[in-house]
Amino acid sequence: MSKTDPELHWSKPKGMLPNSRFPLLVYRGAVAGGGVEAVRTRLRTNSWLNNWQYPGVYTYPHFHSTTHECLAVATGWMELELFGRGGIRVRVEAGDIVVMPAGVSHMMVGQSDDIMMVGGYPDGRDWDNMQEDHLTEESRRAAAKRIMMLPIPSRDPVTGEPMQQWIDTPSSVDAELNDFRDGLDPV
Repeated sequence: MSKTDPELHWSKPKGMLPNSRFPLLVYRGAVAGGGVEAVRTRLRTNSWLNNWQYPGVYTYPHFHSTTHECLAVATGWMELELFGRGGIRVRVEAGDIVVMPAGVSHMMVGQSDDIMMVGGYPDGRDWDNMQEDHLTEESRRAAAKRIMMLPIPSRDPVTGEPMQQWIDTPSSVDAELNDFRDGLDPV
């Protein structure tokens, strides 16, 4: 794994949460030393706009159905719980960047006193705030439809290159066929 190869974290639907067929990407040390202006510049250079700056992220499970999201750690550290309550926990530090596919549940469950995050969205898309505790079957279905219509971002927020990890992800139909061919039970 090279310096620009991200960690890949895979999810699947969980209860009312759509999560994503695309892997969540964690780039460690993407911006050496972090810093608000340095991480914001990296995101903007690669067309991840509509930027915000905040001491962490929401402390309740939520996801976005209108856009993918990038979370860049400018200072401090933060621990995220991903894919719903009881999901995996990932700690990120200054200079790390998380690329969150639309539909992936996330919330902050721990942080340093000096945590500062910078967020961004591909081509400056607007975001929504879908809260796990407030989903109905109707709102879940509407969110899933919005997520399915989203394009893969044209550029990775860290490398500026095409998002090959997402481009190469099979559709759920292809994944089930490949599992069947490999002798696995399709999920």
